[in-house]
Amino acid sequence: MTPALAGIRVFLLDIEGTTTPMAFVHERLFTYARAHLDKFLSEQISAGVEPDFVAALKAEHAADPGLTPALWQDATPTELRASVSAYASWLMNRDRKSPGLKLLQGLIWEEGYQRGDLHGEIFDDVPRAFERWRGDGRFVAIYSSGSELAQRRLFASTRAGDLTPQIAAFFDTAVGAKVEAASYRRIALALDCKPAEILFVSDVTAELLAARQAGCDTRLCMRTGNVPQPDADSFGQIASLDELQ
Repeated sequence: MTPALAGIRVFLLDIEGTTTPMAFVHERLFTYARAHLDKFLSEQISAGVEPDFVAALKAEHAADPGLTPALWQDATPTELRASVSAYASWLMNRDRKSPGLKLLQGLIWEEGYQRGDLHGEIFDDVPRAFERWRGDGRFVAIYSSGSELAQRRLFASTRAGDLTPQIAAFFDTAVGAKVEAASYRRIALALDCKPAEILFVSDVTAELLAARQAGCDTRLCMRTGNVPQPDADSFGQIASLDELQ
């Protein structure tokens, strides 16, 4: 462990562009959710049944300041399915970090993982890093805008095997937005450590800035295919988790 990382107890990792190729998230997971959206809704929404993701999306739609799609209608199951489908599609088109949408997508992906349609994809350095950090007495945690369920299924089904036993905690936007410093303070409390003992790795500088404001150490992950970031030079940069040793 290099001197700069000697005080780190927890490696907190983003998923997209950090542990997992962006192409897998956008071209495989997001595409799968779109393709199976209406079929999933037809199976889940019926008379007298309102799943949690429906209540979440309905509340978000009512509070959404943007130019939302058609008015929410739910007098019948058919109207409700159409409203959920239209709003979910609208959110996906804008890549909105909607908790309701992430819950819905996670449930669709869960079925895909169970059927064997989906398998988690990670970079080759990820299992090595997990093993190395745990061998050093450090902990691994994940913080992603995707639901905790979706995170667990991704890491449970990689070609390197089930990695979830090596991950101490999973955090999604229930703990707060990734661009808010308070979210990282809550994570530190949940992990029973100081923010300064957390190293957060992400491909998004706005998230790293929030983590830094909370007192965390940070690294910008610059994988091939990642989106260029503003103020990238303000953060320590890595191209692989192998560099964190």
